[in-house]
Amino acid sequence: EIINNISEVKARNALVFALATIGDKEISNLVDHVLEVPKIPEEFSAIINVVPLQLFAYEIAKKLGRNVDQPRNLAKTVTVE
Repeated sequence: EIINNISEVKARNALVFALATIGDKEISNLVDHVLEVPKIPEEFSAIINVVPLQLFAYEIAKKLGRNVDQPRNLAKTVTVE
């Protein structure tokens, strides 16, 4: 399902970033940029994955000139599959 989602986004000419385990060629070949994380047991993946994602969001906010200490216009989103 992830592959289908990536394909749909790419079909709309979007730039796609992905978080994937080191050496995941299937994802790497589909997306524009990959943040690689080590392969670890699934129960620890949230702990490991949150760090690079938080740093990525922080750097994007800084480049856009956003105040990283007082974010604005946050909205709660619920996704139903």
